[in-house]
Amino acid sequence: MNDHVGERPVVVAFDVDGTLTSRDCVRPFLQRVAGTAGLVVAVARRPLASIAGLARRDRDRLKEVVVGGVYRNRMVDDVATHGQVFAEIIERSMLRADTLSRLRWHQQMGHRTVLVSASLRSYLDPLARSLGVEHVLCTDVAADGGRYSHMLRGPNCRAAEKLVRLRALLATHDMSDAEVWAYGDSDGDRELLAAADHATWVKDVVITRVPAGWSS
Repeated sequence: MNDHVGERPVVVAFDVDGTLTSRDCVRPFLQRVAGTAGLVVAVARRPLASIAGLARRDRDRLKEVVVGGVYRNRMVDDVATHGQVFAEIIERSMLRADTLSRLRWHQQMGHRTVLVSASLRSYLDPLARSLGVEHVLCTDVAADGGRYSHMLRGPNCRAAEKLVRLRALLATHDMSDAEVWAYGDSDGDRELLAAADHATWVKDVVITRVPAGWSS
């Protein structure tokens, strides 16, 4: 295979938790912001919604209850400070060496890179800036007047929503014809992987820096 794909732009979508990182990032970040007791309080604030989410196994509903409960009424700037520190922790001790190496290869090849994740914008934005990733599509919490509400800003960015967001990004940048590479590790990535021209499942797999058939 050649080191380029015709004249089409190349866009590379990386999931974060379990793909670029070795573990989940959401829970440790929420604990950093609110403490373990704060997580319990976040769920207790909306008991009916919590029970309904558990009964229906509605992960998106539970995500809003817990994340929204932690963020509720907190100053945006204060959470951003936590996010910056946590992004540094991720980069220092939580990144997978193999998938990070593949990310660097894509960047070396001049491919545009995107984080597409159900993780949280508070730390993904500074992480992306540090890693040189151009775009972030992720879960966020609505804010007004410099304070967060208890509601997510749009849907949780997982499963089919990942593909919806990526297609919207490509259309906005006149790249709907892009050659898409995608990396993921969970059921929440399957739609994204299924729609990609080059899909790589990374769970329990060591990824080489250079894809098979390509040169560095």
